[in-house]
Amino acid sequence: MSTTADPPPSSRAGSGGGDPLAALGALPGVADSVDSVRKAVDRVYGHRIMRRRSNEITSEAALRGARGSAALSGAEWALEEVRRRSDFSGDDEARTVGGALRLTAEAGQLLSIWRQSPLRVLARLHLVAAADSAEAAGRPRLAGEPVEEPLVELPLPDADEVAGRLEGLSRLIIAGSSAPALVMAAVVHGELLSLRPFGSHNGLVARAAERIVLVGSGLDPKSICPAEAGHAELGRAAYVAALDGYASGTPDGMAAWIAHCGKAVELGVRESTAVCEALQRGAA
Repeated sequence: MSTTADPPPSSRAGSGGGDPLAALGALPGVADSVDSVRKAVDRVYGHRIMRRRSNEITSEAALRGARGSAALSGAEWALEEVRRRSDFSGDDEARTVGGALRLTAEAGQLLSIWRQSPLRVLARLHLVAAADSAEAAGRPRLAGEPVEEPLVELPLPDADEVAGRLEGLSRLIIAGSSAPALVMAAVVHGELLSLRPFGSHNGLVARAAERIVLVGSGLDPKSICPAEAGHAELGRAAYVAALDGYASGTPDGMAAWIAHCGKAVELGVRESTAVCEALQRGAA
């Protein structure tokens, strides 16, 4: 198996390579990850509490997902603190948590636009995440503009490469793919975090986009499987290591990133299953 970096899937879209994501679905171990995720999601959707209290599960999953995404961006707040607070305009951590909460609320409003105009959705996500804190909110960075994303230390693609790969990613999404939803979600997440197309809040935006794919694909239509919480539980070191695998473009690296994203979804399922159990016992 090659140890040199292959072109990212987004750069191969529309280049005569057919469906570039289909090959990712055939990588060793990916089918097992997809099957495991599907079984986990089916189990939580089949929980008896979902028949009458699914809205509560969705609301709690949004809260836990936002907390997890914020933690990966450096704001590690306790869940009860996120639940209690109403003002997120204070320090950087508060603004990060506020941005994550706004994104989880906004993501559900953008599902119908995603498949027709993903770049428009990404611009909106960044605008929502940044609020009034960035002059360039809602547009990809220009040549020479700095990027604030301390968690990711990968080489930063220049603005021209970012523009080209974003366009390729957009074509992939609009064209659709025969690959499983987990594969598409992992590629969208990994590509955005590798590119860091905006001057700030790229992690929050990438994880919100992953959520949109998982929900819009029908894998998690009620948005009760917060992958962001799972990513946080797996830890920042594992997250960065898996992202390095995606950025390498090698088959092993790509497969490891997809498996990592699958495990994050399963951990998100576990969170919501625990909420279902608590509601059933009358403890929450």
